[in-house]
Amino acid sequence: MAESNVKVKKKPFFARMKKYFKDTKAELKKVTWPTKEQLKKNTLVIVVFIILIGIFLAVFDVIFSLAASLLTNIL
Repeated sequence: MAESNVKVKKKPFFARMKKYFKDTKAELKKVTWPTKEQLKKNTLVIVVFIILIGIFLAVFDVIFSLAASLLTNIL
């Protein structure tokens, strides 16, 4: 198969930008946006999850810190 040296001419920058924003607008019209109540519920779930993960990590940090200090005192 021989390579061809045919150059594809690009559209001007502003024409490409116009197409990009037009396509973006069309895609955003297809999005199913959550209701205000769904948004509140999902936000609450995320905040509670972050708090629980924070507590979990803090407990394990204390446990491992105590274990490390006990090991270093023994050695």
